[in-house]
Amino acid sequence: MHATLHPHRLFPMLLAAVVLAAGGCRQAPPAGARVGRPAPAFTLLDENGRARRLEDFRGRVVFLNFWATWCPPCRSELPSLEGLRRAMEGRPFTMLTVVVNDDPARARRLLRLVGCAFPILEDPGGAAAAAYGITGVPETYIVGPDGILREKAIGPRHWNAPEVLARLEGYLPPGPGPRP
Repeated sequence: MHATLHPHRLFPMLLAAVVLAAGGCRQAPPAGARVGRPAPAFTLLDENGRARRLEDFRGRVVFLNFWATWCPPCRSELPSLEGLRRAMEGRPFTMLTVVVNDDPARARRLLRLVGCAFPILEDPGGAAAAAYGITGVPETYIVGPDGILREKAIGPRHWNAPEVLARLEGYLPPGPGPRP
């Protein structure tokens, strides 16, 4: 005796199979930095090979920018980054720019050419980029003096615009702050 499957019974079974299959294929949400949570620790290298760690800047606002010379939006953002660096000079604020999938020497040459004086750091093996979950460049993270991630910005910004400077100044700790 053969059992026949009636169409009105087949549809609910197919629907259940599709729902279960789709749920099983779902990926976990991407790991990475989340605003309002402690910023992921990192170790980056300066041009002398010296390690720079997030904890080295405790008590200061850290501006962490991932970029590349081959990225037109990144290059367009450079003058405003330099304007921000100048505006925050002498304050408890540290700008860290990280070159991604690029030659650090080429990046340093570009900065000299366009008149930027901020440092370029290397991310050996892309560990910091992975910890922050970057999806492209430019991508910027603002870490408060308490180590909490305050902002995440995907894409270029006018970092020296008055409203941006005012917002960033709001994250600064009272007083002169420690100097690394």
